[in-house]
Amino acid sequence: MKSIKGPVMDRRELAKSLAALGVSIVSVPLMTRGAQAAGEISGHTWAGYDMPEMMGGYIEKYGGPPEFSYIASDIESFEKIRAGFAPDFIHPGNYMIQRYVDAELIQPIDTSRLSNWSTIAAGIKDISGAIINDTRYFVPAEFGNSSLLYRTDMIDQKYINDNSWAILYDDAYANRLAWYDTATATVAVAALMLGYDNVWTLSDDQLVEVQALMSKQRDLTRFYWSDVTEMEQAIANGEVVAAYAWNQSFVTLQDEGVPVGYMVPKEGVFAWGSGFIIHKDATDLDAVYTYIDAWIAPESGAWLIDNYGYGSANLAAYDLLPQERLDQLGFSDPESLIANTIFFPAMDPEYDAKYETLYQDVRAGL
Repeated sequence: MKSIKGPVMDRRELAKSLAALGVSIVSVPLMTRGAQAAGEISGHTWAGYDMPEMMGGYIEKYGGPPEFSYIASDIESFEKIRAGFAPDFIHPGNYMIQRYVDAELIQPIDTSRLSNWSTIAAGIKDISGAIINDTRYFVPAEFGNSSLLYRTDMIDQKYINDNSWAILYDDAYANRLAWYDTATATVAVAALMLGYDNVWTLSDDQLVEVQALMSKQRDLTRFYWSDVTEMEQAIANGEVVAAYAWNQSFVTLQDEGVPVGYMVPKEGVFAWGSGFIIHKDATDLDAVYTYIDAWIAPESGAWLIDNYGYGSANLAAYDLLPQERLDQLGFSDPESLIANTIFFPAMDPEYDAKYETLYQDVRAGL
């Protein structure tokens, strides 16, 4: 089989090229629904997920892509949509779906309108948050690890031989660590380090211990990132030697020749699952379902795997790539991998609120 990876330009590369010309990318305001023609739907997604290779069936039918706005963080997007922003479809993590349902912002999913639904992996099809109150609201599309990206030439060999989240709390790396600006993972990693097995339902007494460890991590962390490019640049120039990162950054820096590794911590590795929800006010459902179906198609999934290093929810996607490439990216046995992955759950609102409050208190130095 031939790899489908080619000389493509993602949104980040496009932005760099335009910047050199003194031009910037902005989110164009969404047209009113009355001004939209058939197929001219709007989507709220992640930068880089708007590539034509990931929506071939939609472009074939409608002649071009939907109108996009971009997610900076799941929480920020949820708040914008709750305040009245109304894209036709949204591409959040599975752990956010309960919030959208509780706020009555989305409509149920009809999987009979998705021709590629039959080859979605059983291990991710019903991921936490996909079905709420016996109703499906979420179409899983892709997943990726949340782990530590590190410079193989700049950290102690012991962490390379024995991957561990412990490097985050090692004084030897003070001011040389970067962490994603997120509450859930920060609390969960500290809980793992303390040996707790109920990381999603920590008691108040456990949270006291977790807070102390989070404070230590904060004091060693150079910066909390929300811009993935900032984190990658810091790793590339050696400013940071280890950082919370997703698969794509590992692939990107490898391709740039930066000596990096990607941990599978012995305490446990977390994974996120993302996919599609449909806004309650979306009306051109034929176009919305055409887009979602195109995105979860095997061809789109294979491009995603090959170019970004993320996993596709569609098992048929892996058959389109050579085994050597799958081995390189850690997808030797995708069905088994998906079945054994621990995904971030849709947390109970009570615990979710506690974790967010704790995180903000730690960030504030309390």
